[in-house]
Amino acid sequence: MPRAGLTPERLVAAAADLADEAGFEGVTLSALARRFGVKDASLYAHVRSLKDLRARLALLAGGEMIDRIAAAVEGRETGRDTLAAFAAAYRAYALEHPGRYAATQIRIDQELVTGSPAMRRTADVTYGMLRAYGLEEPDLTDAVRLLRSTFHGYCALESTGAFGAPRDVQASWDRSIDALHVLLLNWPRAKRTPDGRTSPSR
Repeated sequence: MPRAGLTPERLVAAAADLADEAGFEGVTLSALARRFGVKDASLYAHVRSLKDLRARLALLAGGEMIDRIAAAVEGRETGRDTLAAFAAAYRAYALEHPGRYAATQIRIDQELVTGSPAMRRTADVTYGMLRAYGLEEPDLTDAVRLLRSTFHGYCALESTGAFGAPRDVQASWDRSIDALHVLLLNWPRAKRTPDGRTSPSR
């Protein structure tokens, strides 16, 4: 029988706080049970498994992150201003909530992704920004992967203090956004071959 006061929402919110405090790998059912002063078995009335809990955490964090990004880009002109606002909100969330952010990087079942309003909004906001550069598929997906890889790599290195050169980290970030903006403006569009496939333009 479910323990009074415990709900899936409360458990996932507590898991998100635990992730920021102890790291994403520190989110376990045992650690969460201790936080609520219950036995591990009590949690199974609300979550199916650790994988289920972490997937729910990923969706929660993804929703928080895209809410912040969407608020940052709302009403902005297209182009570099929007890209910079998007990137800054991404970076701020990653650095302020490292455990939650780590959760957004895990692979979750496609069924959950498809049914998640947060994931749909993430696609809408991200692809909407890139369509302003005149990109269409498959270039859109390629550009999304490039931006995600760049932002994630920068944040991962910055969070561990790996940038040891005396150059200001913010200055390098700003120049990186400038470079990405120029790249997106001059994106090498894919072209279709006679058999219907796409290949990079030369």
